[in-house]
Amino acid sequence: MAADLDDDGEQTVSINEYLESIEEEELEADLVLGGDEGDECTYSKGYMKRQAIFSCLTCTPEGNAGICTACCLSCHDGHEVLELWTKRNFRCDCGNSKFREFSCKLSPNKDVENVENSYNHNFKGLYCTCNRPYPDPDLQEQEEMIQCCMCEDWFHEEHISLGSPNEIPRDEEGEPLYEDFICKACSAVCSFLTLYPKTIRATGKQPVASVATGKDKSVLEDIPPKDEPGKLDNDVCSDTVQNNLVADMNHDSVSDDKKFVVGESSQNNDSSSLSQSIANSNGTCILGVDWMAASIDSESRPLFLSKNWRDVLCRCDKCLDMYKQKHISYLLDKEDSIAEYEKNAKQKREEKLQEREGAELNFFNNLGHIEKMEILNGIADFKDEFRSFLGSVDPSKAITAADVNQIFENLKNKRRRV
Repeated sequence: MAADLDDDGEQTVSINEYLESIEEEELEADLVLGGDEGDECTYSKGYMKRQAIFSCLTCTPEGNAGICTACCLSCHDGHEVLELWTKRNFRCDCGNSKFREFSCKLSPNKDVENVENSYNHNFKGLYCTCNRPYPDPDLQEQEEMIQCCMCEDWFHEEHISLGSPNEIPRDEEGEPLYEDFICKACSAVCSFLTLYPKTIRATGKQPVASVATGKDKSVLEDIPPKDEPGKLDNDVCSDTVQNNLVADMNHDSVSDDKKFVVGESSQNNDSSSLSQSIANSNGTCILGVDWMAASIDSESRPLFLSKNWRDVLCRCDKCLDMYKQKHISYLLDKEDSIAEYEKNAKQKREEKLQEREGAELNFFNNLGHIEKMEILNGIADFKDEFRSFLGSVDPSKAITAADVNQIFENLKNKRRRV
């Protein structure tokens, strides 16, 4: 929020700037917390798909435990607590054996340990391959970090093994063009992704894989960026993948005279449903090859994945078993993504605001006639006093705290005279 200085050197902001900053802070908090009101411990909900998690270094300096929003507020108020944003498949640890004699105030009866929880150096306040804290006390200006959707660690742009941060897919205004990021280490676990058309990967200008159907044929077209050839990383698999996708389209009997977009087609919901139908085809692997034996580039590299890339992943029995063995079945779950988490958070926020407005209106309507008139008269008095104040001050001067206090003092004096 931009701020000016008045004649006394104090920071000043406009009312609109102040209200906008409050709105932005509330929205940011809701996006992180996922709409969680923080009024009850989430332990009873089990291992949640995704939730906001915190690490209390006062209670667990080893950084081997995580707590939910409610426990952060109720049980660890005043402690040194780290905000870890969100973690998947996590259950609140507050008060278990890792906290020694400390007991959870909200849900004291917990297992000794949550064996399915995963922890990394984030719980100690360290991030990236450089193992540095955030914010970094040694830096005057903090660097932007990107989270890997698999290990959920955060990385500085200059440490994600790219030739230059300029290779990160962004639009002209610097906004990300990718939905998910996979770090170099994790990309080795899912090297099979290189067997898919390049449309699942985000670039400076998003490629679009479209399926056009006519009376006699179905065609899957992989449209590459201008400076890249229209090939997969592994040419041996290119034709096979393309042909299997087309065959699955024919099997699903896609209606004639329609065009669908797979990948970064955010404005057409048909793309998601179409790619889902492709991926969920009749038990036939859309890759059409034994990816374990296929020639895959052994050099792992970070991946930036385009919108709806999860929808295109094969869901045949063989691939499902592979995801399970690698413990990455969550890649098939759209609700696992941060984008979906924030989407749900925004929806909950809108519902909460509507409920709040409704509650305020009901409160006013349930008041008696005299109480209603007192409130309305009070609002009218304040508007008159504030309007009078604005008409008496120099518009070039900033409104100070003393000015605001004088407004309310004048209102009190008027009330006494009535």
